[in-house]
Amino acid sequence: MTISLEGRVAIVTGAGGGLGRCHALELARRGAKVVVNDLGGAVDGTGGSSEAAGRVVAEIEAAGGMAIANGGSVSDPAGARSMVADAMGAWGRVDILINNAGILRDKSFTKMSIEDFRAVLDVHLMGSMYCTKEVWPIMREQNYGRIVMTTSPSGLYGNFGQTNYGAAKLGLVGFMNTLKIEGAKNNIHTNAIAPVAATRMTESLMPEEALKRLGPELVTPAVVFLCSDDAPNGVVLQAAGGRYSVACIVENAGVDLGVDATADDVASSYAQISDLTGAKPRNMLQLAQQ
Repeated sequence: MTISLEGRVAIVTGAGGGLGRCHALELARRGAKVVVNDLGGAVDGTGGSSEAAGRVVAEIEAAGGMAIANGGSVSDPAGARSMVADAMGAWGRVDILINNAGILRDKSFTKMSIEDFRAVLDVHLMGSMYCTKEVWPIMREQNYGRIVMTTSPSGLYGNFGQTNYGAAKLGLVGFMNTLKIEGAKNNIHTNAIAPVAATRMTESLMPEEALKRLGPELVTPAVVFLCSDDAPNGVVLQAAGGRYSVACIVENAGVDLGVDATADDVASSYAQISDLTGAKPRNMLQLAQQ
């Protein structure tokens, strides 16, 4: 099967380099018109320049594709509005949103300032919300949309020094889990990519040999699939060095200790309570029916 994105309009945030650049180039190669958004700041979110986005647009145009640059900040509602306005002004629709923009301010929780915690949440979680909020009514009206959140193994499993980043990234999974329900009737599919890739955000976190095997271009195939007509809805797709897998939250059968259960009962039954044999994904309706 060959995925074609002819006629689709995509917005990719943080697309001036790394993962976002690879996503934007491949979307354009497959026929999508692309808004290349990038604030052009440092890894910690400071500074800003439109040069990075402009260079990616030039790459796309040199290959025969169509793209425009946008330098808005995802952490500012006005920045989110500007990229959507640019897409609508140029092409009259938005079919795909890839929430990729991110920053890092890593420190142990003991040393982390509230400002650094908030800044990371503002870009990753609130920024994804602002951009999604702007495209949502357009996608509902079109009866079509594909939204990709960028989560992380740091959010799914934890990583030392990344309480801010991990909280933001797992927050995006919760955001996705409800959007998949609310958007289904309007053919809006919301998924998440959990990448491990060699970018400027990870170059100081992993050994050089590991980075050599983790090109960002090896994440993009999974993202493009999540942007396609045949995309699933509500999936966390992991991608690292050519290996792809699905991560999900599961629940086991548990133990019914009755309405008179005490903390002592929970303690004495904990081995059985925590046995994940036969565990499987659940949803809110199933939980309510228990």
